[in-house]
Amino acid sequence: MTIHIGAEPGEIAETVLMPGDPLRAKWAAEQFLQDAVCVNQVRGMLGYTGTWRGHRVTIHGSGMGMASLSIYANELIRDYGARTLIRVGSAGAMQPDLAIRDIVLAQSCTTLTSPSRGVFRELNFAPCADFNLLAAAHKAATGKGIRVHVGNIYSSDVFYDERPDLNEIMTRHGVLCVEMEAAELYAVAARHGARALAVLTISDHLLTHEALHAAAREQSFGTMIELALEAAFI
Repeated sequence: MTIHIGAEPGEIAETVLMPGDPLRAKWAAEQFLQDAVCVNQVRGMLGYTGTWRGHRVTIHGSGMGMASLSIYANELIRDYGARTLIRVGSAGAMQPDLAIRDIVLAQSCTTLTSPSRGVFRELNFAPCADFNLLAAAHKAATGKGIRVHVGNIYSSDVFYDERPDLNEIMTRHGVLCVEMEAAELYAVAARHGARALAVLTISDHLLTHEALHAAAREQSFGTMIELALEAAFI
């Protein structure tokens, strides 16, 4: 056990899917895993381990924001031996050609700050995905006819953003969408020699102001769970 994860040694799989919402972790485990067992409930951050097509998988919540994810990613890798970590979450579109429910695979991440900033100091480190995971997820998506986009995303620690000028600059430079965790996941994985990818569902649009309601989000997110699992194992 660690400070934040109550799982016993051996109860966490080498492949971990990380939704932000712990209840989404519960939903995904019930929908996609066989013989899923709850292995963590500390601070309400639920984690489940089971199998998918014979492959052992853990689905563990990360919480909201890079500071929260950093805690869980570090402990999952360092203390439990996780080697592949895939964020599955929602994002807000920043480009006109993205539509609600489209999938974004984060090739790289832009951010103003993150918990890893203190490690890199003056270095402007560019967090990026594991190429093999990225390529596998893209192949799976295109094979299923899913609308998928690959490119740079923005990881923000501010949900109620009051910098429209910054959003405009990122849109101008081709940043696909905004979310709150991937940049730190990529940095932590790189630091420990693990693989990481963010598979994101567009749930709202910063330009058109469209948005999915809560029930529709849950029903739409199954696609990215399937893509994450296929990227990890097929």
